[in-house]
Amino acid sequence: MNLTVLGAGAWGTALAASASARQPTRLWARDAAQAAAMRQARRNTRYLPEAALPEALDVTGDFDAAVAHARDGLIVIATPMAGLEDMLRRLRAGAAGVLWLCKGFQQGSGRLGHEVAREVAPSLRCGVLSGPSFALEVARGQPTALVAASGDAALAERAVEAFHGEALRVYTSADPVGVEVGGAVKNVLAIATGIADGMALGLNARAALITRGLAEMTRLGVALGARAETFMGLSGLGDLVLTTTGDLSRNRSVGLRLAGGAPLAQILAELGHVAEGVLSAPTVLQRAHALGVAMPITEAVVGVLQGAVTPQRALVQLMGREARAEH
Repeated sequence: MNLTVLGAGAWGTALAASASARQPTRLWARDAAQAAAMRQARRNTRYLPEAALPEALDVTGDFDAAVAHARDGLIVIATPMAGLEDMLRRLRAGAAGVLWLCKGFQQGSGRLGHEVAREVAPSLRCGVLSGPSFALEVARGQPTALVAASGDAALAERAVEAFHGEALRVYTSADPVGVEVGGAVKNVLAIATGIADGMALGLNARAALITRGLAEMTRLGVALGARAETFMGLSGLGDLVLTTTGDLSRNRSVGLRLAGGAPLAQILAELGHVAEGVLSAPTVLQRAHALGVAMPITEAVVGVLQGAVTPQRALVQLMGREARAEH
């Protein structure tokens, strides 16, 4: 099966490199000069300099050639959430099956990936590939598990065929809504946990934030039509634990630096990569309010990001909430 990955950031590069050992794989970079440099150096020096690219991986800056390569196979969109709609519009005619890797809500509309697809490419066979996965570890061939979610069971199985191997396990799910909510909200909660760790609040506080954050995530997901059990899986609890505790987490890094007093604009300028939690947090809260879902941790993160409260004041507000039953 021919496979094309659209987007040569760290995650797209890592997944394409992994898949190229099993499938004829083509990686598309938006910047033609970057694609040429990657072909020559066999390395993505901009986004994943630590990992060598397999000789079997074809890298191109030609979008039409990249899509044609996988016309009867599988296309994976590996752009940030801001680029998903454009990619779907370009693919809505002629693509056999499409999965996206991006995690978050579309800015402005507040839509999740499946909602964007339903609006701009309703006839496209599509779904999401997600789960606890740092790009560098996948590129190194370290054990990783993902979940492919789609209302089209055959498409989810195609993802298994494309990526499942010795170092990468792929499970399937029929709940793309839950998988997308998990992937979006965990980034916001990673910022919260980074703030707590940066304030040296301790391991008890970290465990409490992760656990209560999972409850927030589940409440929002169920209100949006997801299955509660999805949030106990790879795209819920799994991705949440990884992103809130892993040193490679960009969103956790944002929280750590916010706790240290660094301005958000400076943090983002120095980060060098997209931290989707910063973009997603206000939208998560907006959608929660519209559905009458309580998300106090998310609300605290939004307050800190917007400069409305300090991390110290946000902690006081969270700890001062009234006692209640856990479930």
